[in-house]
Amino acid sequence: MSNSSKKRSGKILIVDDEDGIRYSLKGILEDEEFYVTEAETGEKAIESLEEDQPDLVFLDIWLPGMDGLNVLEYIKKEWEWLPVVMISGHGNIETAVSAIKKGAFDFIEKPLSLEKVVITANKALEFSRLQTENEALKTRIETEQPARLTGVSESISSMRETIKQVAPTDAWVLITGENGTGKEIVARSIHAFSKRNDKPLVAVNCAAIPEELIESELFGHEKGSFTGAEKAQIGKFELADRGTLFLDEIGDMSLKTQAKILRILQEQRFERVGGRKTVNVDVRVIAATNKNLLQEISEGSFREDLYYRLKVFPLEVPPLRERAGDIPLLINEFIERLVRRHGFKQLEFSPETIKIMQNYQWPGNVRELKNFVERMLIMYGGKVVGPDKLPPEILQTPAVAEDKDDSSSTLFLPEGEIDFKQARTEFEARFLEAKLKEFDGSVSKLAEAVGLERSSLYRKLKTYGIQID
Repeated sequence: MSNSSKKRSGKILIVDDEDGIRYSLKGILEDEEFYVTEAETGEKAIESLEEDQPDLVFLDIWLPGMDGLNVLEYIKKEWEWLPVVMISGHGNIETAVSAIKKGAFDFIEKPLSLEKVVITANKALEFSRLQTENEALKTRIETEQPARLTGVSESISSMRETIKQVAPTDAWVLITGENGTGKEIVARSIHAFSKRNDKPLVAVNCAAIPEELIESELFGHEKGSFTGAEKAQIGKFELADRGTLFLDEIGDMSLKTQAKILRILQEQRFERVGGRKTVNVDVRVIAATNKNLLQEISEGSFREDLYYRLKVFPLEVPPLRERAGDIPLLINEFIERLVRRHGFKQLEFSPETIKIMQNYQWPGNVRELKNFVERMLIMYGGKVVGPDKLPPEILQTPAVAEDKDDSSSTLFLPEGEIDFKQARTEFEARFLEAKLKEFDGSVSKLAEAVGLERSSLYRKLKTYGIQID
């Protein structure tokens, strides 16, 4: 008999037309703390599969009506992942080989050995668990990127320290920030420093999945549960069990899905779409959004209870324009990574070019910078990029008006086209500069007046080149 420390919980279906066999098997398995259901025919076995959704099936080959091999074929067609152990009192090598070829996990003969039954059950359930973990590992390999925050700016240095503090806990984290700032890198950094880093981090882009499919993506589904569900599928929550689930763009999730997510987050259990079996998970959740969720709540498009459930530990990722000093480091990292990955020729940006790039506002943030560096590598690999090779949108960086004493002067706009974000940034710089003079250079008074944290205000003033006395 197996050691009690190796007992595994699970639901097992016994299919046999002999009452005595079912009674004996049930007693053995229940002693090992398994939950057991029974069926005496193949037809009733299929009904039980639909109803109870077991984790393992012990299946007799010789059954009245639909025989065991036909039931096995049906199971492998409908529930490919479900392990089946064939049992028979008339076993022979040909039958065993046929069963294994049809997908059976193992084959045991009557009279049944108590120890053999328990060992086989544990092995089959362990095999099923490993299949799930392998699928999760595949997802992890396909989606994970190096979890590295590049930069020496005060904001990034502070964020690295904060990540090291929150990561070892199981606290849920809500990451906010503009598109392209690196929210997913922050999430991966948290996971990398956590106690769960040997388990998968499973990422879900809530904005990229059609509304009608997001429940299936998150919770999984059973075969035939909806049009196109040709086989059972494990969902992201299940794949992330004992690991981390990253819900990106959580603000784009519908109210209906938000309600289901809230219940699952509270209970850590759910049913697959079209299924009745309860799946229990242990998942740490990290969510991210580029939206103002408090505004979304006031407009009725985001649940307040879900917001506070997710916002155990809030983290805001600063936009690239607030940490322009990190741009040279980011450029070098992107060049090294892209050269290594795609074999591009090395590229160098002149100091003057980098200075112009640091003055540009980068509305697409780090993602825009990375894409720009890749474009330059394709076009000018092996050369030095001077200002003449920069596109108009970067060259036309807003400048501060020379008459700094006239706080009421009109907003200076450079020649050529300028977009709304650039105009807004220019206005903000002029506004803060004028207000700072109004408060005689007191950053504390200015921060209180404009409703900003002092650290955030200092970053803005530094970014805009505004001198602080």
